[in-house]
Amino acid sequence: MGLFDSLLGSVLGGGDKTQMLTSLAGSLIGNHSSGQGLGGLVQQFESAGLGHLVQSWIGSGQNLPVSAEQIQQVLGSQFVQQFAQQHGIDINSAAATIARVLPQLVDHVTPNGQVPVHGQVQDLLASLLGGGNVPPAS
Repeated sequence: MGLFDSLLGSVLGGGDKTQMLTSLAGSLIGNHSSGQGLGGLVQQFESAGLGHLVQSWIGSGQNLPVSAEQIQQVLGSQFVQQFAQQHGIDINSAAATIARVLPQLVDHVTPNGQVPVHGQVQDLLASLLGGGNVPPAS
């Protein structure tokens, strides 16, 4: 978790960082609402005209930043609001947190510059989250 502790700490200053990271990893990558895992998230960004952003996170080059506004555009205000309520933060902090952490999560689960098969993504997420299983989306 050390990789994301400082990142989440700088965004939130407190709260259960592990729970937030697990929540994001589970709902957006491990158990994407499309049923296609990370591939579904990639499609969601591409459909919003922001495929170049997610492709930079997958590729081996530098990750392009995503704004809180773009996160709300792609994921929807309802998702961001649910994340905010689940973690006791305001919607702007939630969108900013997702915008800062999501590129790092995607980058971590695509170490070879390609979207791995769903089972491999689950294994990579589990290793990132301390060996536990990625929980189902709530």
